[in-house]
Amino acid sequence: MWAKRSYRISYFLIALSVILYVYFGFFAKRYHSISIITAYVGLFTSYWYLYKASELNINTLLLIGILFRLIFLFSMPGLSDDIYRFVWDGKLLHEGIHPFSHVPSWFIANNRLPDTLNIELYNSLNSPDYFTIYPPVGQFLFWVSAFSDSVLGSAIIMRIFIFVAELGSIYLLLQLSDAYNLSKRNVLIYALNPLVILELTGNLHLESLMIFFLLLGIYSYKQSRYLTAGSALALAIASKLIPLIILPVFLRRISIKRLCIVFVSTGLMLTLVFWPLYDPALIEGMSQSISLYFQKFEFNASLYYLIREIGFLTKGYNIIETAGPWLSVITFIIIMSIALFAHPKKDGTPAVWLWIFLIYFAMATIVHPWYVTALVALCTLTHYRFPMLWSALIFLSYLGYSETGFEENMLIVALEYSLLLIFVIYEIRRTFHNRRSFKTTII
Repeated sequence: MWAKRSYRISYFLIALSVILYVYFGFFAKRYHSISIITAYVGLFTSYWYLYKASELNINTLLLIGILFRLIFLFSMPGLSDDIYRFVWDGKLLHEGIHPFSHVPSWFIANNRLPDTLNIELYNSLNSPDYFTIYPPVGQFLFWVSAFSDSVLGSAIIMRIFIFVAELGSIYLLLQLSDAYNLSKRNVLIYALNPLVILELTGNLHLESLMIFFLLLGIYSYKQSRYLTAGSALALAIASKLIPLIILPVFLRRISIKRLCIVFVSTGLMLTLVFWPLYDPALIEGMSQSISLYFQKFEFNASLYYLIREIGFLTKGYNIIETAGPWLSVITFIIIMSIALFAHPKKDGTPAVWLWIFLIYFAMATIVHPWYVTALVALCTLTHYRFPMLWSALIFLSYLGYSETGFEENMLIVALEYSLLLIFVIYEIRRTFHNRRSFKTTII
């Protein structure tokens, strides 16, 4: 009786999810605050039931997760306008112009707008006065997508690449669950997660490629294929620079010879993929982008917002220009401490990577919802589940958007991080009393 009831509930929730994903793909805008939060609650409730209680077999549920992603194939991103910068960079490459050579506003101010670009595309950019921030793998994808004459066509081309990367990530998670003697049902944490589906396949964020290459690196490392592992990690870094922070983890986990293979292969692959874009403009533009990231921009931060308030009380102004770099230094010290002192035989590599990413985001001045997708992927290889909670809470950051701009609600931010902190502490205490969560993730 319960099985039949579970099937009916499962099919109803799948149908509901299809309707809600269609809404997000073709009708939702990020300033539709109440409606998108309501729809997301419906999606997350369905996700939780399908993962925890559904009697459907795992293959069926994985197929459903794949079909959910296909709903977005012919849609424009509704919750992000980054697609316009993707197309802008791609069109510049088609014109033979280095994407880091000038900020978009320079072309307008100097009346040098290339023929393949137009003022409508420029007016859609969210940061026309800043250099691009996307490394070579992203730039290659933008170049390929820019063969289309329309923004929608470019979005479809990009989505095909991202969809394939997502298929690869799901496949690798299945293989890794066997390698770590974990339940294959863990893969559903990622495959059905609505934040992952909406932000990666739906909104076309490059974390999809980064996650695939990170998982390929873990899988290759697990198979003692150190050359492939290093190359995969390099491609993850060339997709998003953030994976640089996890490289120190290898220092105590393998022999000097194998460590050299990993690091040298990473360096060679990075050189290979950055070389086509090598230009003084690349170094200058990326340096300025990184500097602005740490000293100018702020969104949905946690610890930084507390420090900022202290700055307002003691200095009378926003201290981000000094707090941002100092937080980076502190983050580096903590990450190196974790890498050097985490026990190689007790603290599994995926778990250590998970905590390093968490520390990084805890110290960051910007934490967009799609950043959390990497944590969701990594947690499937551990017994930690706080990324699942965060993937629910962080979507509340969309409540700050309106048709006229963005205004952050500090009460929402406080709620998000308070609940997350409580659950993280709970999981730390549980792990402290039960080292099984490490033993099953040892490499």
